[in-house]
Amino acid sequence: MEDATEDLAAIRDGVAAVCSRFDDEYWSACDRDARFPEEFHRAMAEGGWLGVTMPEEYGGAGLGVTAAATVMHEVARGGGGMAAASSIHINMFGPHPIVVHGTDEQKSAWIPALVEGRDKVCFGVTEPDAGLDTTSIKTFATKVEGGYRVSGRKIWTSTAQEATKILLLTRTARKEDCARPTDGITIFYTDLKREGFEVTRIPKHGRAAVDSNMTFIDNVFIPEGERIGEEGKGFRYLLDSLNPERILIALEAIGIGQDALQRAAKYAVDRVVFGRPIGMNQGIQHPLAECWANLEAAYLMAQRAAWLYDNGKPCGAEANAAKLLGGRAGHAACQQAVMTHGGMGYAKEYQVERLLREVLINRLAPVSEQMILSFISEKVLGLPKSY
Repeated sequence: MEDATEDLAAIRDGVAAVCSRFDDEYWSACDRDARFPEEFHRAMAEGGWLGVTMPEEYGGAGLGVTAAATVMHEVARGGGGMAAASSIHINMFGPHPIVVHGTDEQKSAWIPALVEGRDKVCFGVTEPDAGLDTTSIKTFATKVEGGYRVSGRKIWTSTAQEATKILLLTRTARKEDCARPTDGITIFYTDLKREGFEVTRIPKHGRAAVDSNMTFIDNVFIPEGERIGEEGKGFRYLLDSLNPERILIALEAIGIGQDALQRAAKYAVDRVVFGRPIGMNQGIQHPLAECWANLEAAYLMAQRAAWLYDNGKPCGAEANAAKLLGGRAGHAACQQAVMTHGGMGYAKEYQVERLLREVLINRLAPVSEQMILSFISEKVLGLPKSY
């Protein structure tokens, strides 16, 4: 793996320098205590990495998805897994509707605080009864004098325990009353820590350091000035961030897989059984070599998708394929790393069991593998829509 330009290599070196300050014990403690990696988040903010894709006039670097992908790939393979990646992930793509569709006043008020790490934002999109069918969300914003009254609930709201802001997707018109299912959806950016929001943590399999939540919204007043863009056009605004998120999730999975693979290779050299390193055995070598090949292939697909996006070209198929291939390759590498360690792979000491638990999320979110395959079947291969 090589970076295409000196600028990307410089980004990678800078991010690696930050990551090197946080060792395995730090990430084990965050996982064990279910504690947000505040120190890591602060260090990334101080290094200027939270604003990679933000406009320069608001304190960001004004770079594209390729640069953001380089940041997230390096973060993910730096030992922190998805705990590290998820603590800053949304900064790389989530505020995009603000950047593209926000007013100058909104951008001036909101973006610098995100770049500097003074605000943390969570993404209120998914709902218990809607899942991936985003047009069927039920959280509703009713127009009142000066703004909206919003009620509803969201699920899998990552970092909502820590976040000060929420990027909130609502309906402002009922689906059945709209000409198209995608009409009548509106995005808001508002304060989270206030009356009317209740955030309940969801116990889960991995990534304990970064919380996932049920978010209940009870008759919250949101001023009109906190609406992003036009009322009813939020779904198309959301589309601006979908492909970048798939690309970043892919490279995060790849990075975690590469971290696990390197740990497995080292263990296979160091571990001696029957008078020889287990790494001398082809039964150990070949599965690890295959993991390397699959990770590298997925990396190239993700890089292609990022290049297409940054150059204004269609990239839906490539972004989805990268997420599919990256998620599978990362997961397979982590699983093989555990198997290579044998019984010690099940022990927390060697970290690979944590990486395996955390990388699974990259196969599940933000879109299922089945939906990806259905999309490629229809959009690339011209097969009939299956859902």
